[in-house]
Amino acid sequence: MSEFQGLTAIVTGAGSGIGLATAAMLRDRGASVYGFDLNEGGMSGIATWVKCDISDDASVQEAFKKISTLDIVINNAAIGASGTIETATDEEWLKVFNINVVGIARVSRAALPLLRKSKAAAIVNTCSVAATAGIPNRAIYSATKGAVLSLTLAMATDHLKDRIRVNCVNPGTADTPWVQRLLGNASDPAAERKALEARQPMGRLVSAEEVASSICYLASPMQGSTTGTSLGVDGGLQGLRIPK
Repeated sequence: MSEFQGLTAIVTGAGSGIGLATAAMLRDRGASVYGFDLNEGGMSGIATWVKCDISDDASVQEAFKKISTLDIVINNAAIGASGTIETATDEEWLKVFNINVVGIARVSRAALPLLRKSKAAAIVNTCSVAATAGIPNRAIYSATKGAVLSLTLAMATDHLKDRIRVNCVNPGTADTPWVQRLLGNASDPAAERKALEARQPMGRLVSAEEVASSICYLASPMQGSTTGTSLGVDGGLQGLRIPK
């Protein structure tokens, strides 16, 4: 497939996991890809690394000086957080919202002048099933992803006039380096992984490539009538209730 031939894409958080898988898939389908991340990670030979801290507007503005044309923005960079409202501090709330929500706004705002010139403009935000399903011990993270879902709809509405499509994907628990780090910190990593797998009706973790494929679907110019949509990639976690 080469539906992205001649198009330029930015993927934030492209150094590993879902971001890296998405950058590789866009590249393989013809796009020129820039990876915005604090570190190059695994993107050598896949995307042009642009050092960028999406939590800081000056860093985002500096990164965009390296971009002259743009068609697709994949807002994937985010951080996780564990805990309840009782255990989370104000500093944690502000840090996670600043990256997971305001970071999307910063990157998208900087991208708008270039996207308005594109004939195939699309933004895809990485949301989460945590936006729509109560996940224990994830208060801050869930709140930020709920905000991402609402923000996606607001952006899709605001930028209809600009012919910029805006959608999001809602992954379940994905087999990414971030999840691997969580498992590594568990008292019994094998048991914790088994519990995460069992939580999803399909009985396994979602792969980064499955999420990347869904992102590419929404970003594709072949989906010119798809905007304001959230696409679940969660192994059935949101919608299915399987009898035990």
